[in-house]
This record gives sequence, structure tokens and C-alpha cells, in this order.
Amino acid sequence: MTTVAYQGEPGSNSSTVSRTLYPAGEELPFASFEQALDAVTLGAADVAVIPVDNSAAGRVADVHHLLPESGLFIVAEYFLPIRFDLMAVPGTTLDQVECVRSHVHALGQCRKLLREGGWRTLVSDDTAGAAREVAELGDPRHAALAPPAAAGLFGLDVLRSEVEDDPDNTTRFVVLSREATSPSHTGEPTMTSLFFCVRNIPSALYKALGGFASSAVNLTKIESYQMGAGLNASGFYAEIEGHPDEPRVELALQELRFFSSEVRVLGVYPAHAHRLSERSD
Repeated sequence: MTTVAYQGEPGSNSSTVSRTLYPAGEELPFASFEQALDAVTLGAADVAVIPVDNSAAGRVADVHHLLPESGLFIVAEYFLPIRFDLMAVPGTTLDQVECVRSHVHALGQCRKLLREGGWRTLVSDDTAGAAREVAELGDPRHAALAPPAAAGLFGLDVLRSEVEDDPDNTTRFVVLSREATSPSHTGEPTMTSLFFCVRNIPSALYKALGGFASSAVNLTKIESYQMGAGLNASGFYAEIEGHPDEPRVELALQELRFFSSEVRVLGVYPAHAHRLSERSD
């Protein structure tokens, strides 16, 4: 049985992804992303499921900062369509609602509903946690924005369904493990995640990334962050389309290594079908 760590509570989107990817697995919820990753690092869990990007709200977790220090590897990705329902204790009507609780990202993804209702908001640690809080309060003045599964889990009534601003609202999750997977290069769409530090010379980043352009390798993400309190060269987290064993990717990585003081592959994993459907649209 696979033990799956995630940030949040049962009924959350992270819980939904965990059950989808590991239907026979054991869920291990935590209050923070760091705790979920630590559970894998220390062996309390086999994998961690972490949301990293949302199409409406942007970055969710600072994986570019957490990953290099965790010693973990990305072994899979998953794109989840995000749906939020407005829910409250049984018998509640919309006219009774005065306050809506949810995670800060969920509140930001349902602004139209919140403006329409004119309700004040309270930030909760987690969307499913907001539903639990409303159920525990038993007060019809409080409602929650939470995934549909949370209503049944906590015995709440759905006042409005699918209230997210964007019907195409999607969150990308990654699965992290202590052991790196080494999928063979079969020609199937593959993603590679990297961490690198450029050498402290002029135009180092420009030169380091030049190989991706000249080799026609698509760079889908790059994020920088300062390492330590000094003025050292920045560290970078990047994701590319392709397998390290592909000749064009291998050439690009050779050039990256030439202009970098450190390059680490943080994961090689199959591209999720959502990427392919977006490309064909």
C-alpha cells in the first residue's frame, strides 16, 4: 500500500488527486507543504502530492525553493480541473449567509460570486478545512467555498455549485518520491525538471539557456530565487519538454552545464494528457 502525504484535509483537491492516482493508497494529510515533503524524506510516506500552479491564481507552492533542499524527485504530474461549491449547514438559504470561508487561493478564484453576494471573507488553511469549520460552527451565517466532495464528507448543503470564475480553472500537481524514476526514452511526451546555478560571469544565464533555443527544446517554466543572504548567483528551477536521452535535449543540457556551476535533474516523468490536449486545441 502506498502512503500518500499532502497538505490539506480529507475532501480537499489534494486529497482528490491522491485518491485518483493511488486509489488503494493510505492518505496522510499535513498542515503545510514542508511537513508533507518531510514525511517522504523521513520515510513516513512513500510519495507526496503537491499543487504547484493554478491557471487563475499562479504559483501555489514554492516547489522551486523546496525541492532542491528536500532531496526528493518529481516522478509524475497531474492536472486537475478545479470546481468550487458554496456550501453551508443544512437548511441554510443564501439570504442568511454573511461570511464565506476558504483558502486564500479559492477566494481569489471565486471573486465574481463574492462580489455578487457582498459577503465578508475569512481565510482558512485549506478549502476542505473551511467546510469542516462551517460544519463545526453550525451557524447559517457562515458558508464555505470548497471542492464538491467536501459537502458530503461534512454533511453540508450546496447553495451554489461550480462558482469558480473560470470554467477552465486547472491546477497542476506533482508527485514527489525519495527515488528518482528513470523512464526509458520511447518517444512518448516527457517532461524533465532541473535545478541549476549559473557561473558568476557576465551573460551566464543567457548563454546557459541558449542551448535550449538552438536545439529547439521547449522551456515551459523557469523560476529564480536568491540562495542565502549574500549576493551570490541565483539558483533556477526549470522545466523542459523532452527526455535527457534525446539528442537535442542532451546537447542543450551540455551547454547548460558548461555555463553553470551546478546542474541537477530533479525528475524525468511522463507528460500528462492535459498538456497534449492543450496543444491540439
